Amino acid sequence: MKDSRFSGPDDPEMSAVNRQPVMETDDRPVSQVVQDIFANVQEIVRSEVRLAKTEITEEISQATRAGVYLATGGVCAAYALGFLLWSAAFALQQVTPVWLAPLLVGLVVAVAAGVLIVVGRNRMKLVNPKPEKTIASVKEDVEWVKDQTKERNTSTRHAVS
Repeated sequence: MKDSRFSGPDDPEMSAVNRQPVMETDDRPVSQVVQDIFANVQEIVRSEVRLAKTEITEEISQATRAGVYLATGGVCAAYALGFLLWSAAFALQQVTPVWLAPLLVGLVVAVAAGVLIVVGRNRMKLVNPKPEKTIASVKEDVEWVKDQTKERNTSTRHAVS
């Protein structure tokens, strides 16, 4: 693994998983340490943005699939209503069994529409628009940065004393 002190902000090997604390050495100037910290913070922010994009893409994909079920159910429900209305019209026009066929078709389509709508609604409930992994990772990164600055502040105070 590469030493994180020499990793640039665009280094693909730098990630939230393999970050290392900035090494404490007396021979490094403070400007170099600050530059390294900023490079690490920049990479953290980039990693969080990539993670958020991935999470949101997954949620959008899941919402799209659920939306397809809802839309299909809606279309089937519209057809069911059409068939039911058509059978009612036949029933009023003629008092014969000619209306029975469209009524049966309408009922079958209505049942299918109901099933599709229930499946779509249940899948839509599973969609979580909040990027949980990103939020947890950002909190972890904030703690890491705080620890880095605390370590730097305490070592600077001891060096000054």
